[in-house]
Amino acid sequence: MGVLAVSSAAVMIRLAGAPALAVAFWRCALGVLILLPPALIRGDRFPRGKTLYVGTASGVALGAHFGFWISSLDYTSVAASVVLVSNTPVFVAILAYLLFGEKTTPVSFAGILVALGGTAVISQDGSVGSAALFGNTLAIVGALTFTVYVLVGRSQRSAAEPVGVLPYSIVLYSAAALALLPAALLSGDRIWGYSGETWFWLAAIAVGPQILGHTVFNWALRYVEASVISGTVLAEPVVAALLAWFVLSEEPGTATVVGGAIVLAGIFLLLRGRRAVPAP
Repeated sequence: MGVLAVSSAAVMIRLAGAPALAVAFWRCALGVLILLPPALIRGDRFPRGKTLYVGTASGVALGAHFGFWISSLDYTSVAASVVLVSNTPVFVAILAYLLFGEKTTPVSFAGILVALGGTAVISQDGSVGSAALFGNTLAIVGALTFTVYVLVGRSQRSAAEPVGVLPYSIVLYSAAALALLPAALLSGDRIWGYSGETWFWLAAIAVGPQILGHTVFNWALRYVEASVISGTVLAEPVVAALLAWFVLSEEPGTATVVGGAIVLAGIFLLLRGRRAVPAP
């Protein structure tokens, strides 16, 4: 369910037809409005101290991720954008090695090289217009900012008093929304006065990709190995590209198809290799 939900995000964003940063803001803000009532009814304990600071920092990085990635959809194809933003495991592995000295197996290292090679192939696809390179760059920056979100949030694993998924997600999405709001206003994006159809798709984005996607993944980490959750990244670009093809009649270019296959093969090798490394 989580994979299907996040895979539908790009198509829903296109159908919403609202400015990119405004979509990113409402995706997070509506997510907070949906999660807050059940958290209050359940009497969940909200983060404090270090956990609150970590959650806020992670949320700002998550907001940046949504801002850059959703903006990329204005310039490049859904297939290229989603494949490139799925490079997060590659950047996590690289930065975890540089910052924390986490070991990388030869298989994982080969996967990193293969994925980066596939990214280079996709960058040459100009079938969606001359601005595709700019859009592809925004998608890669989106992957980098999501990497920061992941690495900053890692310290939460060792918290003495872990916080429930609902209150922690509320902190994440609130920080992301508060970071995105001034960015949207300064860019001149209109954040109000949309048609009923646009509001419908904005709500669908919040319920689907945000709640049934990201929040469900966070919840599932209590019951499923992280390697399994990480492996779902292989399915998202494929499902998203197929949805864009059928719903938006957006056929991916040859370079995106070939490069996307290479990227997914590289990510598969990376995840397969990392399973053999003991957790730090």
